Amino acid sequence: MTSVPSPTAELSADEARRIALRAQGFLGAPDRRGGVRGVLRHLGAVQLDTISVLARSHELIPYARLGAVGRRTVDEAYWTPAPVGATPPQPHAFEYWSHAACILPVEEWPHFAFRRRAYRARPHWNHALPDGTYDQVIKQLRAEGPLTATDLGGAKKTSEWWDWSGTKVAVERALMYGEVVCTERRGWKRVYDLAERAIPDTLLHDDLDDAECLRRLVRLAGRSLGVGTRADIADYHRLKGEQVDAVIAESGLVPVTVEGWSKPAWADPVALETTPRGRHRTTLLSPFDSLVWDRARTERIFGFTHRLEAYVPKPKRVYGYFAMPVLAGGRLVGRVDPAREGTTMVAKQVTLDGPRSVPAVAQALLEAATWVDCTNIRVDRANTPDLRDALTAELARTLG
Repeated sequence: MTSVPSPTAELSADEARRIALRAQGFLGAPDRRGGVRGVLRHLGAVQLDTISVLARSHELIPYARLGAVGRRTVDEAYWTPAPVGATPPQPHAFEYWSHAACILPVEEWPHFAFRRRAYRARPHWNHALPDGTYDQVIKQLRAEGPLTATDLGGAKKTSEWWDWSGTKVAVERALMYGEVVCTERRGWKRVYDLAERAIPDTLLHDDLDDAECLRRLVRLAGRSLGVGTRADIADYHRLKGEQVDAVIAESGLVPVTVEGWSKPAWADPVALETTPRGRHRTTLLSPFDSLVWDRARTERIFGFTHRLEAYVPKPKRVYGYFAMPVLAGGRLVGRVDPAREGTTMVAKQVTLDGPRSVPAVAQALLEAATWVDCTNIRVDRANTPDLRDALTAELARTLG
């Protein structure tokens, strides 16, 4: 790691936490005029995931910040489908590899030129590409317009999820190279189109060199985090530490120290200009929310240890299959592992910090239940019987 300039400010742990909350859209009045697209631009990346419990993660992200925005409204904000027979409109977003598979604002297309070039230069792949398949896929997309892998001839050779067909290998390779772009998910299937047709001309270029791409992504990550260590900033778009080191001095971020943080930190200078104030959101969070997707950062800022247990064998789970952290008063005060049974929202397992967390967790459950059209809430288990009884009583009182 290169030497770090002298810090321009010293932040308390509480100040850093509040800066992070405001940067992520959880402190202060939400920008309802910008809506879902405003949330996307503000965060810079919204992670996708196949798991759907209350809703898919990319739906939970704007919900957590804006409240009960309609799920159809969320998808339409991300993926604006073209009217039948009309020229496709310019997209507001595209899907690419960032923190993971993410929805990204279309304005960020130029910033990922460094990654597209790296993929083109990649010496090996996990899937073999049959001769002629790549050119055939491009030809078919050019002739027929936006298509799914199924439309192109099928995504898999067998029923095994990893056993891709040659067509799927080709179109995914083209997606990584930037010749093809995903501008919509339809029934959870990627819809592919030629980048030259889908991306606005003003953005469709790879003119930025690697250093400029990295400089912009580091600056945007710092703005979305508010304040973070080198590792925090690198993790946001999954950059390498040395890539961050090479550009951070020219990124516009400023060095700071944070009470209790063992590593140097960098902050968005705009975030330091005003004291973070305003109303805190009380909500359930997706485990893939950018506020908590970096586990080490979550532990450092909130003193909260969280791991996704969806892929942990059931007998070994501690908090549940899709335990969602509960944010209240700017703190993480517990976890809820939810499910739906008809019109009943089931809190299969609830873990609370203590009795003082009960009203906030009840509020978060009630809002989430309303959002997914549930009229009843049932609490199956909590970390103690007394807390389960208290939460059940609070829900009954609030539901009237």
